[in-house]
Amino acid sequence: QVQLVESGGGLMQAGGSLRLSCAASGRTSSLYPKGWFRQAPGKEREVVAAINWNGGRAYLADSVKGRFTISRDNAKNTVYLQMNSLKPEDTAVYFCASKASGADSRFYTSAYEYDYWGQGTQVTVSS
Repeated sequence: QVQLVESGGGLMQAGGSLRLSCAASGRTSSLYPKGWFRQAPGKEREVVAAINWNGGRAYLADSVKGRFTISRDNAKNTVYLQMNSLKPEDTAVYFCASKASGADSRFYTSAYEYDYWGQGTQVTVSS
């Protein structure tokens, strides 16, 4: 079992920055691919970023490329999402997700591929 706790969300003006953290606990939780997803009111959950188990490969959605960065520190069992140049359309609940296996080069971009989810953290960007 893997437990995920997100933090770092809040209210920010457009153009500002936030860093989300996802602390993982549980058996070998640091070894698995992770992802960040977001869901805005009335919209489907969408992938924002994904990273393989050791941070060697990462994915960013087109909508956030050049503004967001995903990284991880396995010694701290934590995955980060650095969000710069925030826009009002980034407003959503952001979720961290983890697979239950997969210590290889792959990252995963579909919500159905993940086994564990955090409770989410709200990010609100004002114009």
